[in-house]
Amino acid sequence: MKRNIYLKMIPLEDAVTRVKNALDRQSLVGVETIPVERAAGRVTAEPVIARSSSPTFHGAAMDGIAVRAQSTFAAREGAPVRLAPGRDFGFVNTGNRLPDGMDAVIMIENVVMEGETAAIEAPVAPWTHVRRIGEDIVATEMILPRHRRITPYDVGALLSCGVYDIAVYETVRIVVIPTGDEIMDYTLRPEPGPGQVVESNSMMLCALAESLGFSARRLPPVPDDPEALAAAFESALASDAHAVVLVAGSSAGSKDFSRSTIARFGEVLVHGVSAMPGKPSILGVCRGKLAVGAPGYPVSAVVCFEELVSPICAWLGRAAPRCRPTVPVRLARAVPSRLGLVEFVRLAVGRVGDAYVGLPLGRGAGMMTTLTKAQAVTRIPADAEGMEAGREVAAELFVDVTDLERTLVAVGSHDNTLDILADMLMRRDDPVRLASSHVGSMGGLTALKSGAALLAGSHLFDPGTGDFNFPFMEKYLPDMDLVAVNLALRHQGFIIAPGNPKGIRGVADLARPGVRFVNRQKGAGTRILFDHHLRQADVDPGRVAGYSHEEFTHMAVAVNVQTGAADCGMGVFAAAKALSLDFLPVARERYDLIIPRAYLDDPKIQAVLAVIATDEFKDRVAALGGYETQLTGRIMAPGMGLGEEAK
Repeated sequence: MKRNIYLKMIPLEDAVTRVKNALDRQSLVGVETIPVERAAGRVTAEPVIARSSSPTFHGAAMDGIAVRAQSTFAAREGAPVRLAPGRDFGFVNTGNRLPDGMDAVIMIENVVMEGETAAIEAPVAPWTHVRRIGEDIVATEMILPRHRRITPYDVGALLSCGVYDIAVYETVRIVVIPTGDEIMDYTLRPEPGPGQVVESNSMMLCALAESLGFSARRLPPVPDDPEALAAAFESALASDAHAVVLVAGSSAGSKDFSRSTIARFGEVLVHGVSAMPGKPSILGVCRGKLAVGAPGYPVSAVVCFEELVSPICAWLGRAAPRCRPTVPVRLARAVPSRLGLVEFVRLAVGRVGDAYVGLPLGRGAGMMTTLTKAQAVTRIPADAEGMEAGREVAAELFVDVTDLERTLVAVGSHDNTLDILADMLMRRDDPVRLASSHVGSMGGLTALKSGAALLAGSHLFDPGTGDFNFPFMEKYLPDMDLVAVNLALRHQGFIIAPGNPKGIRGVADLARPGVRFVNRQKGAGTRILFDHHLRQADVDPGRVAGYSHEEFTHMAVAVNVQTGAADCGMGVFAAAKALSLDFLPVARERYDLIIPRAYLDDPKIQAVLAVIATDEFKDRVAALGGYETQLTGRIMAPGMGLGEEAK
């Protein structure tokens, strides 16, 4: 089949400029007049002039009496001036119009009443405690310039000076069309079959558009059929939309028709940008409107929208592009990169000591969870081959900066109980967000050593001493004062398909032909435990098919077994139970939270210790299956192993 050919990839900024030069925004986005009370967030199409002054009268700024200032000039302490009611003064409250002829207000606490006469012992200057006509706004002066995004405060100012209707640019309207044979319409509440996925990108982009001040609507999914796609695209062009976005089909596959569809109704200006994710993005102009081919992978689609569609649509609506605040963030680990491409790396960010630390999240274009877990994003320049661990980078925030102060950065071994901990931390009156990076137990100790985490989850077993974690802490972090707090004891073993069709009974069976294993990554405590049992059984790792097939979590191992990608993997019982798989016990182990003593008084660490000490936490952990909580919350000591109570 014929495949698309990329045009020359260009920088994001050049792509935006190229499209702006090809669009006639004057004729594309019109002007409308709307009531001021509905104008917040809209952009002024012309200067706004005050119709009346504010205030429209001389008014009292204090409770007291209105006077003619000149009548008080002779007042002295002990020699008061006496003023007659009506003729010389009148009582006023804050906001009242001053009586004719009066030009000052004396606060009521400075007035001595002698019957109906007011005795004044200090003079006042003209206009004391008076809001004069036009003090805030003078009729005929400009209140707002053109191309100003209207704020809620502007609404109040406009109404106060008699402006009740305002000319604004139309809200930029976007139509989003999801495409693909494999997608299912979420509105049908489907259960995906083999090879099918629930279509979600379109509503994600619509929600993103609405959050940025645009209007967006989604059309039903269109299959990978050129004529069906052309019909839907032409219908969208014929609507009142200013921009049409085709989701998926923008790459170079045999069923990628976005480029040819846009070319059929107009001109393709950009096909391929020097960014990752988002490289296959398409931009064009069709019948005077913006046409977009967004990649099908969700993270790529978001980059396409945020870096290309959003700035162009903001320009169409005469609004300044939304800019996120930035903070300096120290990378918790190295991030490799490809020369020639700007790479967007999403981060979980929290304070560790006196600096913000960023945990680089997964970088796959299809990993939607990186969008939900990220609090910031950083850009690796096209001329860099990556960023080393500890490098300070500028991170653009998705959240308020105060959210970072409530984020606890944890690095280390994955465990299902961390989800329970994360949930219970967020339920607190002073919620704490747990940002965890699953890089294995050794990776967690390394993060503590470099100051990149507040705590590390670890379950490293030392065969020589029969102890957990402490031998490794002493070997790799000898100069750090660390505390190990037990989270749980857990059961590790082989996760296998229901009914154990391969007849796996022990480690030696993994070397049999036809048995496929899925391993954990190097440095993971589970990997170290597995290697220990291989040595005990005198099994060469090279004889285990799949030994080099690595996953980063227990649930990922379980999914491999569930889907038939592997016959066996090592993990916790809870992961096998969650996916209705069989489990062959191999070992019991201690999973501890390793915390630098200097951080024990940190409120986030105190929150963790408070949560894991509760009966609710222990009960929820036990309900997962394969966990014991008799040591949970206890500070451990070298040589305790599984603890006396656990034996």
